[in-house]
Amino acid sequence: MILLQDKLFQRSEVHIDIEDRGFQFGDGIYEVIRVYNGKSFGMAEHMERLERSAKEIQIHLPYPIELLVERLNDLVRATNLKDGQIYIQITRGVFERMHHFPIHPQSTLVAYTKETVRPIDKMENGISAITTEDIRWLRCDIKSLNLLGNVLCKQQAKEANCEEAILIRGNTVTEGSSTNVFIIKEGTLFTHPANNYILNGITRNEIIQIAKSEYLPIKEEAFDKEMLLDADEVIVTSTTMEITPVTMINDHQIGSGERGPITKKLQMKFNEKVEEVQNATN
Repeated sequence: MILLQDKLFQRSEVHIDIEDRGFQFGDGIYEVIRVYNGKSFGMAEHMERLERSAKEIQIHLPYPIELLVERLNDLVRATNLKDGQIYIQITRGVFERMHHFPIHPQSTLVAYTKETVRPIDKMENGISAITTEDIRWLRCDIKSLNLLGNVLCKQQAKEANCEEAILIRGNTVTEGSSTNVFIIKEGTLFTHPANNYILNGITRNEIIQIAKSEYLPIKEEAFDKEMLLDADEVIVTSTTMEITPVTMINDHQIGSGERGPITKKLQMKFNEKVEEVQNATN
């Protein structure tokens, strides 16, 4: 099933016009929302970020957020999704091709679900990464469809047999190609501040709140490649990757080369939040 505007359709019934601005310009925004045991995780936070992204690029949502949440929940039920994700995309709509905004745009909303399992093996055993130049635009705080820079960096990682590319702008580590990045040094967590150079991740904010509740020192400040490689622990976070340790970067071992104690603690506390959602009755 596909959610198109505010109604559910079979996938074969859904057709998007070739002049949709999302297709021609990447003129749109999106969110990916995790579902555990048929229940969404962080829906309110995702919707808040969706509204912010829409405002930043002047896209009008086709209907209120409250109704959108209802329709997304309908979609989860209609597809009988237990563990997976919801993908939602909103574009500026269909209009003859021109660079400036249409006079009276009618935005296009599409959403669908996908089954995905939690990456338990990666979360326990870690992944390898490379570093690469951050070649993206200067409004990374907007979750837009313009992901070509991310795609090229992720491809570099794949060609190096790695799971992620950690991006560096100048000499500052910003984030991963599809994740946020934390380093841990002598018990303190560091992560790039939430400004226009990074996407303020939903899981990123969960980690920050967990760290504060557990009295773990955390600094939202920029760090460089030298600090990254010298870290005791490195983790990447996202809706789909959750909290995943990075044990090798550019063939350089991070810390002990295994998941570290603070990473384990953060994962344990995050998993408690996941279990709350899984066990909720709604």
